[in-house]
Amino acid sequence: MTFQARYVISFEFRGDDFFGSQKQPDKRTVQGEIEKALRTLTKDKINIFISGRTDAKVSARYQTAHFDAKRIENIQKFQYSLNCILPDDVKILELKETNPNFHAQKSALYKHYRYTILNDHVASVFSDKYLFYPYGEINIERLNKALSYIIGHHDFSAFKSASDNPYNDCKIYYAKAKKVNKERHDFIFIDIIGNRFLYNMVRTIVGELLYIERNNLKPEIMKEVLDSKDRSTAASVIEAKALCLEYVGYDDVKSYIKQINS
Repeated sequence: MTFQARYVISFEFRGDDFFGSQKQPDKRTVQGEIEKALRTLTKDKINIFISGRTDAKVSARYQTAHFDAKRIENIQKFQYSLNCILPDDVKILELKETNPNFHAQKSALYKHYRYTILNDHVASVFSDKYLFYPYGEINIERLNKALSYIIGHHDFSAFKSASDNPYNDCKIYYAKAKKVNKERHDFIFIDIIGNRFLYNMVRTIVGELLYIERNNLKPEIMKEVLDSKDRSTAASVIEAKALCLEYVGYDDVKSYIKQINS
């Protein structure tokens, strides 16, 4: 089969029932579901290339991927049909033809992750979607002081779980915690934007933040752990269910940060 065009898709998914985004043998994955739907619709063996993998239980509000296929005559109709085939926990937000040199992973300039904590004295019936932290009110100023130490270009070996990824360095453009009252509950949003992320990196950073907070340690502990480059010095990986990929960017990161802060 000769492919005629390259397409980029943006999509969202609920991670609850997925074993991550990347295809795995005999496991339900986001890549597997999208490829199955594309192959059903086109009758061709189409493979998608996602901007990056996410772990089991992690969700995404805006993930991207590209694929090559015969030219699609009616993109709007094709996207509608694709969403009709896909299960309820993954949906295509946008589909468009792109430059043949575009690569969803290699062309990406930054990614935005958000970790959501329910910081209330009582659990919500929706607590299974967030990390419930009932140990007392979280000090946002202390969290942001600790987060300030990870901004910039660093070796994040201390926050990396074992993987086959040879990289240890990342550049963090933005790291900030904020408190939000939503649906009569108090939430803490921890937003981190970087050029790339290592395996379990965000969840380990959040685990360290909460370890510092729960034990009333100085925020500078975050810098000490970072500088150690030793995984054994950092806290345990925190639950995946509260982590969400908010956005994958291919444009200016400064403009994006300005936008989310406006």
